Amino acid sequence: MPKQPLLIWFLLFCTTFSTALAQLPSIPEDTVKRAAQVYPPDSLGRRTPRGTVDGFLKASYQNNYKKAALYLRRDPALRKKQNTVWQAKALQALLEVNGRIYPYSWISNEPEGKTDDNLGPNLDRIGAITIDNESFDLILESTLDKQGYPIWLFSTQTIERIPADTDELETSTLISDVAPKFLQKNQWGAAPIAHWLASVILLIVSYLLAFGVARVLIFLTTKIYKKAGQEPYFGVIRAFSLPVQLYLAIWFFIEFSQKIGISLVVRQRFSNITLIVGMVAVILLIWQLLDVVGILSEKRMARQRNQSAVSAILFLRRALKIALVVVGAIIILDTIGFNVTTGIAALGIGGIALALGTQKTVENFVGSVTIIADQPVRIGDFCKIGDITGTIERIGMRATQVRTNDRTVVTIPNGELSSLKIENYAYRERFWYHPIFVLSLETTPEQIRNLIPDLRRVLQTHPRVLETPARVRLIEVGVNGMRVEVFSYVDTADMDVFLEVQEELLLKMVEVITGSGITFALPPQSVYYGKNPGEIRAGEKSA
Repeated sequence: MPKQPLLIWFLLFCTTFSTALAQLPSIPEDTVKRAAQVYPPDSLGRRTPRGTVDGFLKASYQNNYKKAALYLRRDPALRKKQNTVWQAKALQALLEVNGRIYPYSWISNEPEGKTDDNLGPNLDRIGAITIDNESFDLILESTLDKQGYPIWLFSTQTIERIPADTDELETSTLISDVAPKFLQKNQWGAAPIAHWLASVILLIVSYLLAFGVARVLIFLTTKIYKKAGQEPYFGVIRAFSLPVQLYLAIWFFIEFSQKIGISLVVRQRFSNITLIVGMVAVILLIWQLLDVVGILSEKRMARQRNQSAVSAILFLRRALKIALVVVGAIIILDTIGFNVTTGIAALGIGGIALALGTQKTVENFVGSVTIIADQPVRIGDFCKIGDITGTIERIGMRATQVRTNDRTVVTIPNGELSSLKIENYAYRERFWYHPIFVLSLETTPEQIRNLIPDLRRVLQTHPRVLETPARVRLIEVGVNGMRVEVFSYVDTADMDVFLEVQEELLLKMVEVITGSGITFALPPQSVYYGKNPGEIRAGEKSA
């Protein structure tokens, strides 16, 4: 199996989990300490940054600016001169026209606020406002109420940035001009019903518009780039189609909702929906890319008749999809507002227990992936694995089957196989021809000098023997005889061809040696003589 698909899958897998981990809620070190700090509820919901934002928006859009002013922090030096009611109304006007507030899931719902935003323990950033092309952060500040409990208020530095001419920002909007009066007067969820209906209609229109734009882009792409209509390019374009539509729909909705004057309260309520749709779009994109890459890899392996690789690809694709769904579900639940810390801990404990219980299974699966990726052996290869010699018949997800020379089948777990020493004869591009002839000690040096060129000539004249290195040398003179070594390579990868060439060379060399009057050394023999007791007694009698 080529390494490129596995590399792509690995990158997709890493991208999925890095994105997921970035979105997962961090577990503070002082979780136990914070759990012990329980504060009585505040009548205005100002114990947390999210409660302060929600309470201010509801009060201001109910035109109860006296109540909305209670969410602003008073400057002790200007307490008598500060008109917090006017400031609350001005802040609402700025937020409506030029402001943006983070989705509620991004705003802390803990009394301590966010501790990892580099703003200090008593400050939280919840959005931004743009005035004269200059943007500044909306900051909430933690302070103490009369009972000494923490509450969150819009900070003095935020209030000081409110200009004095905000009355000019209060202009009519498209909704106020078009919607019926009774839909504007009647409210639901601290916002006019007309704004809720307009948001639903805008969502539908935004998706239809995004659908049309995506279709036009696909049409233009296929016309400009001719190969875009062929596989695998068209499969990739199709994988991006729906996620792009969802992202465009979100972008259109966010832009148009502010332009037509939809209430910020309504926009905040829909903010979580837009986040969830964006996450679903990312998950859907990765899901479809996994399908595209998986199908292409399966087809390629099927053409190569590598069924084990096809099985591994199917397993990997399913495993990645399951991991993608689990991570996506955790992120979406956290966005909605569920506490997923306990669930993550349970998944961690369950994962450890599952890993311990299926350790061998996982080891064998990893071993099979390693074998398929590195390809030390393939189906049909003749190899030596440990002390087993045979032909690879099957590479499965758990084990590999080897047909031995005795025609038995040995099954080796892939986890063990990946750690064994493997000698694969199928990768041999030539054979080593290396006989050693042991000549008798009666052979004279002159005979050796004449024999070596004759033997070398046998190698050089054979068409299957490689010229380099093709040598014949006297390597040893010992008590058992004179050893002449032949060192050469036969240019073939076929075992049957090599055996045929080896037979020809051996016969010719034996003919050369015997034709030179040289004999082969006989193996040493030991003869033991002993006396037969019966024969000795008989001899004595005859004497």
